[in-house]
Amino acid sequence: MKKYILEFCKRGLMAAWGGPVILAVVYLALGAAGVIRTLSPAEVCKGILTVSLMAFIAGGVSVVYHIDRLPLTGAILIHSVILYLDYILIYLWNGWLKQDMTPILIFTVIFAVGYAFIWLMIYFSTRNNIEKLNRQLKDS
Repeated sequence: MKKYILEFCKRGLMAAWGGPVILAVVYLALGAAGVIRTLSPAEVCKGILTVSLMAFIAGGVSVVYHIDRLPLTGAILIHSVILYLDYILIYLWNGWLKQDMTPILIFTVIFAVGYAFIWLMIYFSTRNNIEKLNRQLKDS
């Protein structure tokens, strides 16, 4: 278990540097949509810290795919639920998403579709690479 916690922290720290970059994109989008005009220093600090935390968790949670005793469907379920909670709680806490049913439902649908799309892209890419390697091994 200690091995997975250390790996979670390592992966999380590698991803956390992107937190401020993610925040800049979010603030640009909110500014373009007219949602925000100016930010206080406290809001900027809260945004940087919470998005760095969000990136840390998102990067670290991928360790579930390396737990040998965990079936792939279990790893996918754990990964998706933790990512969803990570994103939605940070968005709600920062006020980037209204605490109303409609925005939360829209966010949930977009998250589910995006997660499934990315996961399927990775799955098919990996499957094609494995098939290619198997053909090369068979031919040699």
